Amino acid sequence: MTAIATNNAPAAIGPYVQGVDLGSMIITSGQLPLNPETKAMLEDVAEQTTQSLNNALAILEEAGLTASNIVKTTVFVKDLNQFTTINAAYDAFFTKHSAPFPARSCIEVARLPMDAKVEIEVIAVR
Repeated sequence: MTAIATNNAPAAIGPYVQGVDLGSMIITSGQLPLNPETKAMLEDVAEQTTQSLNNALAILEEAGLTASNIVKTTVFVKDLNQFTTINAAYDAFFTKHSAPFPARSCIEVARLPMDAKVEIEVIAVR
């Protein structure tokens, strides 16, 4: 197992790494919607969804992969009433990258770190 680190995604805010490379598989930690340059988090749930996906993609790119390598995502959301908005941003991300939709779980949670509305983790394969 090799840790993946990139400046193109936010640094871990705890005792974990951005992602791990297992050879044929890459697993990212949950990605908060923080802009890696400004450390800011936008308020809009669609923008948070896109930023979380962009952060996960930056980790995959560091390992030489693309959005097309993603086979599974787990989307943690603060409010499932925003499911339609989150889905639209999610769809737009994969469409923009000409990537097939991966398998996905979407789970409502009581609270996310830094009071984010969305956190996304991905699994990708070579």
